[in-house]
Amino acid sequence: MTDTDLTLVSAWKGAQTRLKAAHIDSPAIDARLLLEAATGYTRTDILTDPYKLLTAEQKATLDDYLTRRERRVPVARILGRKGFWKLLLDLTPSVLVPRPETECIVDMILKTTEEGQAFTLADLGVGSGAILLSVLSERPAAKGLGTDVSEEALAVARDNAANLGLDGRAAFLRTSWGAGLADASFDFVASNPPYIRSEVIPTLDPEVRDHDPHLALDGGESGLDAYVEMIPEAFRILKAGGTAWMEIGYDQSAAVEDLMKKAGFFNVVTFKDLSDLPRIVVGQKLVMQ
Repeated sequence: MTDTDLTLVSAWKGAQTRLKAAHIDSPAIDARLLLEAATGYTRTDILTDPYKLLTAEQKATLDDYLTRRERRVPVARILGRKGFWKLLLDLTPSVLVPRPETECIVDMILKTTEEGQAFTLADLGVGSGAILLSVLSERPAAKGLGTDVSEEALAVARDNAANLGLDGRAAFLRTSWGAGLADASFDFVASNPPYIRSEVIPTLDPEVRDHDPHLALDGGESGLDAYVEMIPEAFRILKAGGTAWMEIGYDQSAAVEDLMKKAGFFNVVTFKDLSDLPRIVVGQKLVMQ
C-alpha cells in the first residue's frame, strides 16, 4: 500500500478527525454519511470490508464533502437529500431541511387513523412534502393537498411525491396557507410554519441561519405571524369533527393554544417531543349538534 492509498476504515477515521477539529456536533455520524455518499458503499460495506481502497475520484469527492461540512454546510445540503420518517426526500435550497421533531406530527396522525382509512389531509406550508408524503406513504386510502407560497418549494414537493409514487394521491397548490380552499373540505390539517422570532435568526447555528430559507424560519417579531394568519384558515377548511396539528417553538404553547381556542377549536392540547419540549398543539373542530 502506498502513502496515497486510503481504505474505508482509514477514510472514516480521518473524516471524523477533521470534523472534530472543526467542532462539528456529530462527527462520527456525519463522517460516515459523507463517506457512504462519496464512495457509494453502505455502512455494512464499511464494517465487513474496511480495507477496501478508495479510488482517486472517491477520495476527491470525500475531500470536497468534508471541506464543505467544515464550513458548516449541513450534510443534507451537501447530499441534496434527507431521511424523514421512513422516506428519503430530495432537497433544494428553497426548502427547509425536515427535522426529527416534525415526525411527531406524522406519528400523531398515524395513531389517530387506521391503515385502510380514507381521509383527506391538508399540509399548509408543505415545503419538501415531509409531513404530507410520510402520512400518505403509510395510509394508502388517504389523499392530501400541500400548499405553499413558494413555487420553488412546491416543485420540490411535487418531485418527491412523484419519486415516491404518491403523486396520484397528493396535489399541490401555490397559495398562502388555506386561502382559496373550500370551507369544511379536509378531515385533517397539519402545519410546520415559520415560528422563529426575527431577532433570533442571526443567532442560529450557521447550518440553519445560512442554509435554510428564511421564508421557512422567520415568524416575525413575535414568532407568531404565521399562526395568526393560518389558524382561522385551518379551522375554516376543516370538516366538523376534524383535527389540526401545529408545530410550535418550545415557548409558544400558551400563545398558540389561545389562538386556536379563539378561532373556535376545542380540546386544545400541547404535546411534547422526544426532547421533552412543547412541540405540537392539537385542536378539534366541534361536530355541531
